[in-house]
Amino acid sequence: MAAGWRREQTLGVNDVSSLIENEWVVFWTIPVFTGIIGWAINWTGLIMLFRPVRLHGVRVPGLAELSRLLPHKLQEIPGIPYGRLGWQGIVPARAAKMGSIAVDKAIAKIGTPKDFYQHLDPPAIAEHIVQIMAPEVPEIVDNAMTRQQPQLWNNLPPRLKEAVYARVANQLPGIVADITEEIGEHIDQLLDPKIMVIEHFRNNPALVNKIFYDVGRRELKLMVNFGLIFGFILGIPVAIVDHSFGIWWLLPILGVIVGWTTNLLGMALIFDPVEEKRFLGIKLHGLFLRRQAQVADVYARIIAEEVITLENIGNFLLYGPRGDRTQQMLESAMGPAIDRAAGPARAALRAAVGGREFDAIREQVAQDSAAHTITPFRDAAFSQRQSEKIRVLFAHRTRELPPRDFVEMLRAAIKEDEWMLYAHGAIMGFAGGVAHVLIFGSGGGH
Repeated sequence: MAAGWRREQTLGVNDVSSLIENEWVVFWTIPVFTGIIGWAINWTGLIMLFRPVRLHGVRVPGLAELSRLLPHKLQEIPGIPYGRLGWQGIVPARAAKMGSIAVDKAIAKIGTPKDFYQHLDPPAIAEHIVQIMAPEVPEIVDNAMTRQQPQLWNNLPPRLKEAVYARVANQLPGIVADITEEIGEHIDQLLDPKIMVIEHFRNNPALVNKIFYDVGRRELKLMVNFGLIFGFILGIPVAIVDHSFGIWWLLPILGVIVGWTTNLLGMALIFDPVEEKRFLGIKLHGLFLRRQAQVADVYARIIAEEVITLENIGNFLLYGPRGDRTQQMLESAMGPAIDRAAGPARAALRAAVGGREFDAIREQVAQDSAAHTITPFRDAAFSQRQSEKIRVLFAHRTRELPPRDFVEMLRAAIKEDEWMLYAHGAIMGFAGGVAHVLIFGSGGGH
């Protein structure tokens, strides 16, 4: 019985050996291999695009200096310019570049800073600022008066202090309306969308992944699946060449070509041709471009909720490179508003404390109030409510973008780095060819 079992095992091994030696089986294993490798190339290519979000790697002494002597393409590999040997996803590594392109190709053509500000509804912003600032009026006045005229303010009866608070509070809606209008008139000088978007993308590389992946989710999945199809189809001529020549090193070399081409076709499937064409009655159009209307809605939602928000605009106005201009403009606008708030008492106050001292009080109140008028911009909940207006604007105008601008909105950021994906495909294709030779040999029956 044991001998019979051993004979069956021997026959099984012989059957497998016979199968491997069958030239047609070997022939068809090549397109099967290239199909699987094509799928794996595009699947791992997606990982290369998006992961990791932050640079992972080890610091190599002298690499940063050496990188300046390397060919330009090699300098583009994430980490190399910083002296680190490792990897960062191509998309997050190019976050700042994508922000710049997003502005040039889309955001700047969708609207001006004034357009964005007007769609955020300045009257609603003013109303919200008043709601936030009104309870803080006593503190603002107390702080300003204590700094400039502590003795006078401390000796003032509580009833008169309350009268001052009430006067300022009553004037607050008019003051804030003037301020929001003033911001709107000068928003083009105060707000630079390009700098704001680039800095936001640089600080939030995961957001860039979200934009790229959410917008192109369907096409990216198709690219992976088509890798299997492209790989199998390309494997057939490879099998014919291998069967005809039977040279052992030919299959790995052809694997390089198949791997490179599979990734190339995958990218072309998504983005090319930019304009719709017809060939023998067949519609040729990049898959991404066919869905411009749907993609516009997704892109607009992300930009409105995450990028061009009232909160981000407020942060930029206060703390961005032009923050000093914003502060100066607000203080200049607050001066006359404070004079109005003082009303009939202005002359008496000026006479009581002196002209220079009164001007100092006014400037102090203006300084303390200026930051308060922008702080409500940074209210996340209010910003979220206002974002719907920006989303509608973005969605409408993104649908109307010329196809070339629309596709470059995403592709241009990674176009220079696509060679890394193709090289990755070539390496995997070479490895697949070597694996096939080791398992099946080469040249079919030769």
